[in-house]
Amino acid sequence: MFSKSIEITNHTGLHARPASDFVNEAKKFNCKIIVEKGEQKIDGKSILGLLGLGAGKGAKIIITADGKDEEEAVNQLVHLIHSFNG
Repeated sequence: MFSKSIEITNHTGLHARPASDFVNEAKKFNCKIIVEKGEQKIDGKSILGLLGLGAGKGAKIIITADGKDEEEAVNQLVHLIHSFNG
């Protein structure tokens, strides 16, 4: 298992397009991906789950992956979230 914590800093949070981009990227990996916000844990490959988190600006999430490409998956998803600011 490999995890990283990240704060959502873009003004729209993980809604609509950013959530879709996140899920599309997550689906490229063979490992299981879990996204946590507070007590909520969802499948990182589920658009409905991700939207249901309500991860707006300032929210802290933890991305955890478990499997063969876990470290690459988490690092790439963190990088993607950072790219939403630009």
